[in-house]
Amino acid sequence: MTTIDTAAAPIPQFDTASATGRKLAIICSKGSLDMAYPGLILANAALGEGVETHLFFTFWGFDMITTKTMSDLKFTPLGNTATHMPQGLGGLPGITHLATSRLRKAIAELDVPDVPDFLEQIVASGGHLWACRMSADLNHLTEDDLYDQVEGIISASDFIEKTEGAQLLFI
Repeated sequence: MTTIDTAAAPIPQFDTASATGRKLAIICSKGSLDMAYPGLILANAALGEGVETHLFFTFWGFDMITTKTMSDLKFTPLGNTATHMPQGLGGLPGITHLATSRLRKAIAELDVPDVPDFLEQIVASGGHLWACRMSADLNHLTEDDLYDQVEGIISASDFIEKTEGAQLLFI
């Protein structure tokens, strides 16, 4: 009869005390409504597990933290095969508005906050928001144009330094 040595098997620890020292860095590079949520949801989940969490907004992801655009992100089915609709319909007038309103309704029905409220929740939970220096310069934006809780406009090198040793996700 074969016996199994259970003492040698690793046992995962899921309590927040074991999360001490863990760090997550999420690079948000997309600014469409459907691409805003993956980073926000992952950041929220990490913070719930006690993981130090930093989000870096770059290129089109900058729309998520620019006060002028953050409440009005769009979803377009054009080029998105996951919508399971004929691609020719994606370019028709009104389709982006329809798709955006349907996605907003579906998100609200799940009781998921909109982007500005989600960012507020992340910051209140200890998350850090950083804006990309190059993206700010490309778009002629300053800290005055950004969501108030963005801690600063920093270079990619600065972000790498701040998140040394972190697990990195690029979205």
